[in-house]
Amino acid sequence: MNCKIEIRDNSGVTRACAEGERRADLVFDGEYAPGDRIAVSLSEYPAYIVLQLDDALGSSVNYITGPFELEIPFAEKKTSYSPKTFVGNRHYLYVRKAFKYEYAAYRNLALNVNDCHENATLFPHAHANVETRGEAVFAARNAIDGVCVNYSHGEWPFESWGINRRDDAEMTVEFGKTAEIDRIVLYTRADFPHDNWWESVTFTFSDGEKLVTKLHKSAEPHEIIIKAKKTDSITLSELIKADDPSPFPALTQIEVYGMYVKD
Repeated sequence: MNCKIEIRDNSGVTRACAEGERRADLVFDGEYAPGDRIAVSLSEYPAYIVLQLDDALGSSVNYITGPFELEIPFAEKKTSYSPKTFVGNRHYLYVRKAFKYEYAAYRNLALNVNDCHENATLFPHAHANVETRGEAVFAARNAIDGVCVNYSHGEWPFESWGINRRDDAEMTVEFGKTAEIDRIVLYTRADFPHDNWWESVTFTFSDGEKLVTKLHKSAEPHEIIIKAKKTDSITLSELIKADDPSPFPALTQIEVYGMYVKD
């Protein structure tokens, strides 16, 4: 399998590129400019890969079904990322084919440090029907980026999924294919007294089955053990706020543990 990773400018011109069999390592000596994009492509799809788009961002195991691009975030869009990401004049990026012991392991299938709004091919992927004021620090992708600190809110590392006070707010994590899961962990935001919390949430699986779960006021992770369930996605909805003066419940992180079903 051929792997390719490149940096393109706003006009689509390639600024740097690397490719190779099974893996491609790219060291980019230059500063990013607005409109620059990182493009990842393979000779075969679907595939399991390990992808790092920035050395300060880290890597994650992803399931990819087609070419993927990330526009380099600037200004307000950068606020949900570490200030060390995408800055300076030397960057290390790579993509490689994942080993079976990596992608077939029991793990958090909701982790994707590379997710973005425009993503439709790199899984897992999070999306929601609302994100507070459309701000990057309240985007759905924040809930699957691996950052679990929940005692404040705002810019990284306190980014979260914010629901803009909507009673009908819901967020979905897509796995890209069928997985068998048995454990869900929620890190609800706990910036008390600024924050409220949810007394009850509902998980909906891709076959339509629902699971109603009671929560409590806590800064600790909420661990929900379930009977092994096969699903392509999980949706968090019917978020029942506690009777508290604050109107601001939010989700810092969701983890979903299990294994992909064999092809």
